[in-house]
Amino acid sequence: MSETSLHSSTGGQHHYHYDTHTNTYYLRTFGHNTIDAVPNIDFYRQTAAPLGEKLIRPTLSELHDELDKEPFEDGFANGDELTPAEEGATKDAADSKGVVKFGWIKGVLVRCMLNIWGVMLFIRMSWIVGQAGIALSCLIVAMATVVTTITGLSTSAIATNGFVRGGGAYYLISRSLGPEFGGSIGLIFAFANAVAVAMYVVGFAETVVELLKGVDAVMTDEVNDIRIIGTITVILLLGISVAGMEWEAKAQIFLLIVLITAIINYFIGTFIPVKSKQASGFFGYDGSIMWENMGPDFRGETFFSVFSIFFPAATGILAGANISGDLADPQLAIPRGTLLAILITGIVYLGVAVSTGSCIVRDASGSLNDTVSAQFTNCTEASCNFGYDFSSCRSAEKGCSYGLQNDFQVMSMVSGFGPIITAGIFSATLSSALASLVSAPKVFQALCKDNIYPGLGMFAKGYGKNNEPLRGYILTFGIALAFILIGELNTIAPIISNFFLASYALINFSVFHASLANSPGWRPSFKYYNMWVSLAGAVLCCVVMFVINWGAALLTNVIVMGLYIYVSYKKPDVNWGSSTQALTYHQALTHTLHLSGVEDHIKNFRPQCLVMTGYPNSRPALLDLVHSFTKNVGLMICGHVRTVIAGSSRYQRWLLKNETKAFYTPVFAEDLRQGSQYLLQAAGLGRLKPNTLVLGFKNDWRDGDMMNVETYISMIHDAFDFQFGAVILRLKEGLDVSHIQGQGNTHTHTHTSLYYKKSPTVPLNVSDQRLLEASQQFQQKQGKGTVDVWWLFDDGGLTLLIPYLLTNKKRWKDCKIRVFIGGKINRIDHDRRAMATLLSKFRIDFSDITVLGDINTKPKKEHVTAFEEMIEPYRLKEDDMEQEAAERLKNSEPWRITDNEIELYRAKTNRQIRLNELLKEHSSTANLIVISLPLARKGAVSSALYMSWLEALSRDLPPILLVRGNHQSVLTFYS
Repeated sequence: MSETSLHSSTGGQHHYHYDTHTNTYYLRTFGHNTIDAVPNIDFYRQTAAPLGEKLIRPTLSELHDELDKEPFEDGFANGDELTPAEEGATKDAADSKGVVKFGWIKGVLVRCMLNIWGVMLFIRMSWIVGQAGIALSCLIVAMATVVTTITGLSTSAIATNGFVRGGGAYYLISRSLGPEFGGSIGLIFAFANAVAVAMYVVGFAETVVELLKGVDAVMTDEVNDIRIIGTITVILLLGISVAGMEWEAKAQIFLLIVLITAIINYFIGTFIPVKSKQASGFFGYDGSIMWENMGPDFRGETFFSVFSIFFPAATGILAGANISGDLADPQLAIPRGTLLAILITGIVYLGVAVSTGSCIVRDASGSLNDTVSAQFTNCTEASCNFGYDFSSCRSAEKGCSYGLQNDFQVMSMVSGFGPIITAGIFSATLSSALASLVSAPKVFQALCKDNIYPGLGMFAKGYGKNNEPLRGYILTFGIALAFILIGELNTIAPIISNFFLASYALINFSVFHASLANSPGWRPSFKYYNMWVSLAGAVLCCVVMFVINWGAALLTNVIVMGLYIYVSYKKPDVNWGSSTQALTYHQALTHTLHLSGVEDHIKNFRPQCLVMTGYPNSRPALLDLVHSFTKNVGLMICGHVRTVIAGSSRYQRWLLKNETKAFYTPVFAEDLRQGSQYLLQAAGLGRLKPNTLVLGFKNDWRDGDMMNVETYISMIHDAFDFQFGAVILRLKEGLDVSHIQGQGNTHTHTHTSLYYKKSPTVPLNVSDQRLLEASQQFQQKQGKGTVDVWWLFDDGGLTLLIPYLLTNKKRWKDCKIRVFIGGKINRIDHDRRAMATLLSKFRIDFSDITVLGDINTKPKKEHVTAFEEMIEPYRLKEDDMEQEAAERLKNSEPWRITDNEIELYRAKTNRQIRLNELLKEHSSTANLIVISLPLARKGAVSSALYMSWLEALSRDLPPILLVRGNHQSVLTFYS
C-alpha cells in the first residue's frame, strides 16, 4: 500500500493510501477520524478541486516518463500489471537511474524509415519498374502502402489505449486479444526478427563480395566469403547493441544520413545526362521513354510475383513500436513516427519508380557501337530518338546486359557518384539488421516476463540501467549466426515475410475485435481508425500472405494455431482485460437476451439445478453428482445462505480450478428459509434460471432443534410453490465434510481448506474416514453397475430424465438403467410390455423392467414398530391433554405430529416402510437409486411426520436420489 500526503489550501492535511489489492484509494483526513474510499484518482481530483485542494500526483502525461520502470525487478511477475499510480510513484527512482528514453523522431521515425527503406530501394526497384511498368509499379507501391498504413493506424489506436510497456507487437496484441494470440505471435515475431538479422547481413555481405570480385580480391570462394563477412558483421552489430540503446540510436542516425545522401545522390544523377551512360540505357527524363515504360513487360513473372518480391520492402513499420519500452511517450511517438515514416518512404518509393521509368530504357547493350544505322529506318523504340538501337542484343541469345530489366545496379550507374549508392546499400542493410537485432530480444524479454511459456523465464532478466536483455541478445545472435552459416535465405525469406504479415493481421484484427466488443475500456486517444477498415486490413494481410507464398502462409498458420492451442491448454494465470473477454461478455449478454424472447419447448428442457451446497467444497458428493448430469447440459448454481457478508470470488475460482461448471451464488439472509426463498426467486438470469431445487438429506434431523426440520421441509414446499422440481440426495455416511476441514460454520477459513481432495493432516476417526471416502465416490469411474429407477408416480418424467443424462456421461456410461414400477400381480406382463413400449418411444435405453406386484402388501411388524418408536418423541398426544394446551403447544412447536394425522396417513406411512423393504431386496447393490419423492400436503402433514417418511424410505441404502418433477412434462415422443 503506497501513501502520499495531500495539502489543502485551508491548511489541513490529507493522507491518501492506495490499496493494490482492491484498486482503491483511501483518503484519511487528519483532525477527523474518517476514511473514505475513493474509486480512483480522477474522482478524487474532481471532488477535491472545488475545495481548492491541489493533488500532488503526476498527471497522465507526466506518467509517460515512467513507462518502462519494469515491475518484474520488484517481484511483480506472471502478468501482474502496475497501476498508473504505482508507475507514477516510481518516477523519481527511474530518473535518478538515468534511463535513456527516445522521442518520436529518434525512437520511431528514424527506425521505421531505415527499416522500410531496405536494400530493395537500390537494387530491385528499377527491375520492378522494368517488369511491371510505371503504372503497375505505382499500384504495387500503393497496395503495399495501403496495407502498412491500415496497420499503422491500428497500431496507433492500440498504442494510445492506455500505457504501453516494452514488447512492441507482442505487448500490443497480448494486451488486446489475450495471452493466447499474444503468446503465439510474440514467439514467431521474435524469431522472425532474429532470422531477419541474418537476411539483412547476408544482403550486406553479398554486396561486399561483389565489390571484392570487382577488384579480384576474393578470399576463398563466393559462398564462404559471404559467411566470413556475415559472421564478422553480426559480431560487430551485436557489440553496438550490447553497448546500449544510446549507442545503437547514434549508429542509426549516422546510417540514416548515409541513406538519405544516397537517395538524394540518385535523384541529382537523373537530372545530369552523361553521354557515356547512354549506351547503358540512361538518357535523362524524356516523355517517349516514360510512355514506353508506362505499361508492363513481364518476362517470366506475373503481377503478383513481382508484388511478392516488393512487399517485404514495405515491412518494418513496427521497428519503432518494438522498442516501446525505451520511448519517452509511446502514446505520442508510435502514431506520429510510424505514420510519417510510411508516408515519407511511400513517396520516395513512388518517386524512384516514376523517375527510373522516365529516364532509363528497359534494354540496353552497353555498347557505344549500337547506334541507329542510316539504312534501317524501322527503329521505333524510345532509344532511337537518341540515336541508339538496342534490338540486336535483345534478339541475341544472351540478351541485353543493361537497362531496367537486366541490370540490378542501374541506380548506381545513374547516380551522381556511384560509390555513394553502394554506401546507401550498406546503410540500408546494416540499419535493418541492427533494428531487427534490437527488436527480437526486446519482444522476447517481454514474452518471457509474462511467463506464458514455462522454461523461458531465464531470458526475462534485464541488466543495467536500461534493463537490457543481454541473454536475449546472445540468443538472437546465435539464431542469426546459424542462418548466416546455412545461407539458404531464399527459402527462409517468404516464411519471415509471412511471420511479419501474421503479426500485422493480428494487430488489425485486435482493433476490429476491441471495437466489436464495445468494451468501455476501449477508448484510444488516436481517433483516426475504423473497425471495418482494420478488418479489411487484417483480410488484406492474410491475402498478401498467400500471394507471396501459399506454402509459407499455410506453415505460418499451422505454427500460430499450434502455439495458440498450446497456450490455451496451459491457461496462463494472467488477466489483462483483453477484448476477447469483453466480446465473450457481449455475446453472452446478446444471446441471453435473445433466449429470453423464445418460448420454452419440451424438447429443449434441461434440468437447471439450484444446489444448496453451502460452501461449494463442503458437500463434495452433492456437487459431483449434480455436476455429472448438468455438465454441458444445464445450468448449475451452488446456492449458499450466509449470515455474514463476505467475498465470494474465491469460491467461484475454486469451482473453476476443479473444472466444475457451476456458479457460486451466496445470499445474505436472517435464516435458511428466507435465504432459500431469495434464491428460488432471484437466482439466474432471463432463461438461465434454475427449475430444480437440489438438497442434501438432513441426516442429523433427530439430533438438533426440530425447528430446523420445519425450515428444511418448508424449503421443499417452497420449491413446489415456485414451480420447481425437487431432488434430495442421501448417502448413509452423510454429505457435509466441512468439520473435517476445520471449516465449521465460520465464514473465515484458510484457502487450503478449499481443496477437499487433499487429505487432512490430523488422523480421522472411523466415521469421518468413511464420510470422506463416501464424499469422493462420484469423482471416480463407476464401472459396471446399475442405476435403479423406481418410477412410482408420473411427475412429468424428471425421475427418468436424470438417470438417462447421468448414464450418458463418461464416468457412468458402463452403468445400466433398471426400471421398477408398481403394478398388480395379475397384470405384471401387460404392465411390463406397456412400460417397455413407453421407454422405447422416449428413446431411453434400459436393461430390465421389474413390475412390483407386492408393492401394496403390509410391511413387517418389526419395521412398523421401529417407525412408531422413531416418531414417539415428536407426537403432540393431544388426546392426553386439554384442547387449549394442545393448540398452544402445536402453535409453538408446529412440527409436532397429531394423533389424527397418524391415523389419517397410516396407509402412506406403511407404503414408505414397505418401499424400504423392497429397495433393500432389489437394489441393495445398485450404484445409485433414483426414486420418486413422496409428497405431503402443505399444512396437513407435519414436518416431523414427513421427515420420518423420508427417513423410513431411504435408510440403510446405497446412494439414493429422491426426485419429484413439478408435473410439467420433460420427455416427449415427438421429433
